[in-house]
Amino acid sequence: MRMRCFASLSVIAFLALVSGAPIPRAEAAGREINVAAAADLSSALPEVATNFEKRTGVVVKLSFGASGALTQQIQNGAPFDLFFSADMDYPRQLISGGQAESATLYRYAVGQLVLWVPKDSPLDVEHKGIEVLLDPSVKKISIANPLHAPYGRAAVAALKHYGLFEKVAGRLVLGENISQAAQFVESGNAQAGFVALAHAVAPAMQGKGKYWMVPAEAYPPLDQGVVLISRSPHRQDAAVFLEYMKTAEVAALLRRYGFSVPDQKDAQKDDQKQ
Repeated sequence: MRMRCFASLSVIAFLALVSGAPIPRAEAAGREINVAAAADLSSALPEVATNFEKRTGVVVKLSFGASGALTQQIQNGAPFDLFFSADMDYPRQLISGGQAESATLYRYAVGQLVLWVPKDSPLDVEHKGIEVLLDPSVKKISIANPLHAPYGRAAVAALKHYGLFEKVAGRLVLGENISQAAQFVESGNAQAGFVALAHAVAPAMQGKGKYWMVPAEAYPPLDQGVVLISRSPHRQDAAVFLEYMKTAEVAALLRRYGFSVPDQKDAQKDDQKQ
């Protein structure tokens, strides 16, 4: 019965959102949802949340971090309503443990990895690509911690793909998440770093660096999934926000921030494969 009610609610919410009409709500003041989100969304998701609040009156509180670390927090009882991961495995892990609703799993985007250096760096990363990491001036290379950050695992995979991992392993510095990995390079604590394209093209980073797009075949796809948390105390509003993520409006915004956005029908079909 609960899943049937959720499905009905989702249909109503989706129809209202795509029509541009305000979502029917009672006493929107004071209503909020708590969202745990992968660090690569730290620029895009606040804009999505602001647009959603204007449309519905519901405040979206965002907490960013490494996907693995956020998964542990949810497993330990953190009061989140939705979880946006940088992969599909962590949401499925929560589903397997009974902490998330299987029917709500949705692949909202595909992330892209880049190698980024500061604008004033002499490294010609745009033309030489990953080979710049062999330059003697590169003393430190930042990546997100691969133990709990999908982008960190993607960086390691890319280095191995090009046969460079053993050569540079001693120079790797690990950020707690992909945002911290980017901060290491921006602050000068690393001469180069693997970051999300979403960070490289974010408004706050405009003009601060240059980057090379790591070819997609060099690392496993960064399929990113969102799921509703089973014990969500704000299930109705969380469901509406989840449906909002599936609209053309949000898809266009995510593309602007460097994400690839799968076709909704294909995404829903793929997401239910366990």
